[in-house]
Amino acid sequence: MPVMDGRAAGAVATAAQALQAGDLVAIPTETVYGLAADAGNDAAVAKIFAAKGRPSEHPLIVHVDDTGMGADGAAFFAQAIPSAAQALMQAFWPGPLTLILPRRAAVGRAAAGGQDSIGLRCPSHPVAQALLHACRQRGVMGLAAPSANQFGRVSPTTAAHVQGEFGSALLVLDGGACDVGIESTIVDCTRREPVLLRPGAITPGQLEQACGQRVRLAQDAEQDAPAPRAPGTLLAHYAPKARVRLMGAAALQTALDMLGGDVKPSSTGPVIATYARAVLRSRSSGVLSRRMPDDAASTARQLFAVLRDFDDQGVRLIWVEEPPDDDAWDGVRDRLQRASAAG
Repeated sequence: MPVMDGRAAGAVATAAQALQAGDLVAIPTETVYGLAADAGNDAAVAKIFAAKGRPSEHPLIVHVDDTGMGADGAAFFAQAIPSAAQALMQAFWPGPLTLILPRRAAVGRAAAGGQDSIGLRCPSHPVAQALLHACRQRGVMGLAAPSANQFGRVSPTTAAHVQGEFGSALLVLDGGACDVGIESTIVDCTRREPVLLRPGAITPGQLEQACGQRVRLAQDAEQDAPAPRAPGTLLAHYAPKARVRLMGAAALQTALDMLGGDVKPSSTGPVIATYARAVLRSRSSGVLSRRMPDDAASTARQLFAVLRDFDDQGVRLIWVEEPPDDDAWDGVRDRLQRASAAG
């Protein structure tokens, strides 16, 4: 099926009808594009796992309608919504925040990877919001929608990225390039204190200010109880085909100096790509350089597109300057560390 402009007349209704029928649809969100199915239809959800090559015990995030700040949709899937979760919904929904909540036994088992908890999010993208509302009117209470790419690979931030992964057989709602660019912050609200399972655009300080509680890091909370499985928390994830290596700016320049002019382009293009805030020098014609923005939000917005572009140009190695040691960069750092672990 073709890519459809998500703002065109009839596009949302067409997508909602397909989802109600148990089909898959790629949808835009403010974070990344998702591969969506009716979260209440286990057979439809199974199609997501098959299409992505994703193990069925790896949970998916369920996207819910924003009516009542998303609380109504969340209440359909969640057995309980603790006060901290309610405060976080009030502060950040619609937006790039996923909350892990106790799951109602009768719903969302496949989407939750068989767990007793479920990850819920209310996206802010207008096309996603319109689609969720249209689905809800058809009795589809939420959409399971992991990133629309093959499991473990670089997430898509444009409709063209999705088509590159799945071809023309998949209906894609085009909502433009994603504004945030990396996946949502994930907070586990099934324990006494909120626990940050995956960093994103929302920082720990912002979370704590909103909910009035300490937000613990996953590694600090493991001694109390193991965290529920959550998307995007495998050691190796978000990986391009090229091998990614993180290093400081000085080490990166030293590595380029050691290459000298010896690296020549291959028949398919550059061999090494660099992505750094520092101004780097290289005498090698086989090195492709791309400047990283100085701020975290801009870097997050373009990160996955940059990695995909390097792959498209056939590079074999991607050398990336380590992000600054600052909370605002936690989400970018997390994605790069997991991408480099896949090499």
